[in-house]
Amino acid sequence: MARPKPREVVDDLWAVIEPLLPKVERRTRHPGRRRHPDRLVFQGILFVLHTKIAWEHLPQKLGFGSGMTCWRRLAEWTEAGVWSRPHEVLLAELRRGNALDFSRAAVAVPPERGKRGRPRRRRRPDAVLGDRGYDHDKYRRLVRDLGVKPVIVRRDTEHGSGLGAQRWVVERAFAHLHWFRRLRIRWEIRDDIHEAFLTIGCAVICWRRLNASRTSG
Repeated sequence: MARPKPREVVDDLWAVIEPLLPKVERRTRHPGRRRHPDRLVFQGILFVLHTKIAWEHLPQKLGFGSGMTCWRRLAEWTEAGVWSRPHEVLLAELRRGNALDFSRAAVAVPPERGKRGRPRRRRRPDAVLGDRGYDHDKYRRLVRDLGVKPVIVRRDTEHGSGLGAQRWVVERAFAHLHWFRRLRIRWEIRDDIHEAFLTIGCAVICWRRLNASRTSG
């Protein structure tokens, strides 16, 4: 069985996306041209996200609809608040399956299970890690003022402090996002469209990780 291309919308991924999309009923009077299928349009959006191609250059022969059709559908779904929901669903699945090691440096720390006492909830991390580029007392003061411990490497510290292994989790996340060429350079004029692309990329990464954990298990 051939491995699907990264921009293809396989059945498992579409099963997550489709229920979250708003349903648009076709008008009975003056229906106009039939609406292009959502799945093909979403695949066109992923094609642009992966390849960095301009909307107007999206090949018609692929069957995804025109670039303008895909852009309008992306804007429509973005204004409907669609894109945060698939990401949340996939993250919830990943947490239940323990397929990812979530860093405690997240913006919102979920309750810690398995310990006695009241579940721990904090809106800020315990610590913020930084490399030698952030070795300045003003940054340490700013972080401490927020009630967070700064763990920043000193410039004269030898390599091998161990912090790189923890920072690598964040660097790996950026590397995964750079799989989507459209995110390497911001081409979008509208902030919400750029954020939609970013959220779709995160959702696809989570889905791939979840799918890989199920396959290996």
